[in-house]
Amino acid sequence: MEQNLLLTYLLFTPIVGSVLVLFFKKEQIKIVRWFGLFISLVAFIISLLVYFNFDSTKSEFQFIHQVIWISSLNVSYNVGVDGISLLLVLLTTFLTPLTFLSTWNSIEKNIKMFTFSMLFLEAGMLGVFISLDIFLFYIFWEAMLIPMYFIIGIWGGEKRIYASIKFFIYTMVGSLLMLVAIIWLAVYASDITGKFTTNLLELYKVGPTIPHQIQEWMFGAFFLSFAIKVPLFPLHTWLPDAHVEAPTAGSVILAGVLLKMGTYGILRYCLPLFPQSAINFAPLISVLAIIGIIYGALVSMVQTDMKKLVAYSSVSHLGFVVLGTFAMTVEAVQGAVIQMINHGLSTGALFLLVGMIYERTHRRDIAYYGGIARIVPLYSVALMIASLSSVGLPGLNGFIGEFLILLGTFKSPVLNSWWYTAFAATGVIFAAVYLLWMYQRVVFGEVKNPELQKQLTDLTTREYIVLIPIFIFIVWIGIYPGTFLDLTDLSTKSILQQVSTFTFDLFK
Repeated sequence: MEQNLLLTYLLFTPIVGSVLVLFFKKEQIKIVRWFGLFISLVAFIISLLVYFNFDSTKSEFQFIHQVIWISSLNVSYNVGVDGISLLLVLLTTFLTPLTFLSTWNSIEKNIKMFTFSMLFLEAGMLGVFISLDIFLFYIFWEAMLIPMYFIIGIWGGEKRIYASIKFFIYTMVGSLLMLVAIIWLAVYASDITGKFTTNLLELYKVGPTIPHQIQEWMFGAFFLSFAIKVPLFPLHTWLPDAHVEAPTAGSVILAGVLLKMGTYGILRYCLPLFPQSAINFAPLISVLAIIGIIYGALVSMVQTDMKKLVAYSSVSHLGFVVLGTFAMTVEAVQGAVIQMINHGLSTGALFLLVGMIYERTHRRDIAYYGGIARIVPLYSVALMIASLSSVGLPGLNGFIGEFLILLGTFKSPVLNSWWYTAFAATGVIFAAVYLLWMYQRVVFGEVKNPELQKQLTDLTTREYIVLIPIFIFIVWIGIYPGTFLDLTDLSTKSILQQVSTFTFDLFK
């Protein structure tokens, strides 16, 4: 297998798989389920081949495969990965087969279309992370909207139509502004270089030379689109609705991967293309991130629905990622990247666990539970590990990301104030409050509801298979984060070097 084609094979595996699903009969439910799982596992194996052939001693993009697509506009199919995008590709291909397994019994209607939507969604997410052509990136960014809209709207809860339309409108508004900025950027590049281009690596040379006033407008358009996807306060209001109404698989992919497309976009596009604007807006954006950290945590504390609590916790955790990105130190950006992975694992696990108990009782309200440790001890242990991971307990993955972000923010020459770190650190305390309080009310004490004795059964073999791989990585990152930090080290420095070249030396 030619190495440069690995990413193309990876991208086309779920695309071809989703098309083939359409040829199955509706009645072939078991075959469709197994086929969807098989295709997602093939994609995971290909992503592992990319990982094992990746050279972490190089900062440039690898496995580049470029084919001219629209020659008159100099638009090409151009894909490649660096350490940052590789980690997110691995997260995507790792979580997708687990979500198929998690919905084995809970999704009962129109299995064929559900499998099609999940595979198509996987292809869209992978395309976003590996695109090196800004036009191609936009195509995948928009394509991902369609399957997610249907996953929420068809297989979601009672208010699924409202939640899916709200998700679609929010994301579409930001996307259209980004499209205008993409055209503007490409046209500006043609004025400077003499040729219209959407090649990201060429635009990296052009973007920072754009006059400051124009650069700010372009930065704003890109950033707004990414901030909606993160979602950054106050653009977060679509998220709780989408999370709560989505089926378990939708919630896991939404929290685990889709939100990271926003933070990845900021890191890949906003910082290197518009470095001066990024530095100018960094204090304001960091304040919004800190408001999101505290607000998300405080709102989580008062939730009565377990799923809504986990949804609002995402607003808080992603605030840390945005803060780390705009602190623009090596430690903070490294922390932001590893925290993207951490959030995908720990919040994904929490959504899976809430989904597992909901399958048994069809209730998510915290008050309904109590004392379940006596009935389902193994489930209670799994919920404890996922909760402590999300809190940021030393020895588990969440601690590494939050520590690096707080350390890097404290040292940041862009923010240049310890107040950012002090206020952000309160989010760690609040996280412990809302998650451990939820855990105490659900798991400990007397069994309040006698119905629970009949409804609850402990984890099944299938549920073990879903959870154990996630917990392995939760502990692995917590104990030995070097495996993952070494992968992103040079890519992180490369982005910061791009920023510092046109502003000031961030490494002093």
